[in-house]
Amino acid sequence: MLSKEPQAPISVRAAESSDLAAMATIHAACFSRPWDEEAFAQLLADRVNLALVASCAGEAEPQGLLVARAAAGEAELLTLGVLPSARGGGLGRALLTAAAAWCRSAGAASLYLEVEDGNHAALHLYRSFGAISVGNRRRYYENGGDAAILSLALSDLAPDDAASP
Repeated sequence: MLSKEPQAPISVRAAESSDLAAMATIHAACFSRPWDEEAFAQLLADRVNLALVASCAGEAEPQGLLVARAAAGEAELLTLGVLPSARGGGLGRALLTAAAAWCRSAGAASLYLEVEDGNHAALHLYRSFGAISVGNRRRYYENGGDAAILSLALSDLAPDDAASP
């Protein structure tokens, strides 16, 4: 389902070391080559990275995560994942909105990302923010899938599209 209404308000916050296990669990539920707690710990330790977690109100553990980095006027979305049971409720949109605001405040004019060409839900989300295709990596993924490379012009977002949570 792509358009479920959020069942509760969404909370987005900076990830902390106490979130490492939850982040690894979310990533494992979303990707065939999941990152472990140590990988997330290294990302949290690097100040050029933004690591966010999101949850619907009332949930004890995060249900979504995002990691991005910004440098030299550009930003890159390293990963974004939402537990399958929580998809369609706005967590991905809330995470991307917060990340776009952070990237813009870090001086980035564009946010680059790649996504498997057949991941229609993710492509729909990114394109709804105005991301455009800028390239393709053939047979990039283990399953033989292509990676679509997208760019989101952060200066084109309305202030409320990239507001911090």
